[in-house]
Amino acid sequence: MITRRFLLKSATLAACSAAAHPWLSTMTFASVPGDNRLVVIVLRGAMDGMDAVQPYGDKGLRALRTGLSVGPQGGAHDLDGFFALHQDLGDLLPLWQAGELAFAHAIATPYRDKRSHFDGQDLLEAGTGNDLPIDQQKGGWLNRLLQDMPNARAETAYSVGTEEMLILSGKAHALSWAPDARLSLSPQARLLLTDVYHDDALFREAAADAEAIGGSLPEDRMMGAKGPSADAVKLATFAASRLNGDTRIAAFSLAGWDSHARQQQVIGRSLGQLSAAILTLREALGANWARTTVLAMTEFGRTARENGSAGTDHGTGGAMLMAGGAVRGGTVYGDWPGLAEGQLYQDRDLMPTRDVRAYAGWAMRGLFGTEAGHIEGTIFPGLDLGPDPGILR
Repeated sequence: MITRRFLLKSATLAACSAAAHPWLSTMTFASVPGDNRLVVIVLRGAMDGMDAVQPYGDKGLRALRTGLSVGPQGGAHDLDGFFALHQDLGDLLPLWQAGELAFAHAIATPYRDKRSHFDGQDLLEAGTGNDLPIDQQKGGWLNRLLQDMPNARAETAYSVGTEEMLILSGKAHALSWAPDARLSLSPQARLLLTDVYHDDALFREAAADAEAIGGSLPEDRMMGAKGPSADAVKLATFAASRLNGDTRIAAFSLAGWDSHARQQQVIGRSLGQLSAAILTLREALGANWARTTVLAMTEFGRTARENGSAGTDHGTGGAMLMAGGAVRGGTVYGDWPGLAEGQLYQDRDLMPTRDVRAYAGWAMRGLFGTEAGHIEGTIFPGLDLGPDPGILR
């Protein structure tokens, strides 16, 4: 018996899931002068930075997370005696040891308090502040970077997918096509959509058609990759093939980071995909990896306390991953705010101590020589770059 309460709850869950759905994954590319390369990976669904890079040296963490695994005793890999790398990012440890992997912690966009995936992702990709309503945020920050480069060949910028990424939308024209990607749904997701759309003929039929399309794309079309990381490997392989040519900027998204329940399974699977994407980029780029910077960022963090469903809810402060031969790795950047009473944002979230846009801005300045005033005034309007964190070699 489907009740109105169940439908409302299901619709809410569907809205959260949609923001992290693989159908929303797109890719963008651009050619600019020079040999340096920038890859931006948008992690849709709000990655829990305190799980990906665990501050186990802070005594407050265990009090907040009694059920989730914490630190080396929970299987994580120690990094520096204070932070530990989630066990499902363990394949990236050689990059950390080689100085090609770093993190920025306690970071966030200017987005606060409403905690909507869609609004948070729009603000992340727009690169703006809270001075305009979300629906008036026009254009993406990578597009504004291209406009600052007189020799950028914007006509070779592409958006690949069923939906254009805001991050490269704007005056610099972009061509578009749909990818050869797997649009599969888990049995649980199919059941949820069936319940949500049961009384809506239009959406019920559209969802059935989409499921049929997804089922028609076999695994052997995923460039030989198998398992849950197949899509991530394919995206990274294609991005590398372009970056080994004239392309110098690539952006794509990885979905599935929303971990309201069963976080250990959810984030473990997603971290495995992110790890696979980065390792694929490193291998496929070859010598060009030395001039590459990868920035993996998410719309917001998650609550410091775990909830009653072995997960975490939408939060504020989070973490950002940086990788590549151009990165000064082996470091967790940022000012740690602490997790004790009185140190959390609104007594629930990790307190942000720096704007995530500042790290992206300093990456642009180091990679492409972009003027600081242009970064603060046009690319990321309203941003205070602050001191150089020294994330690049």
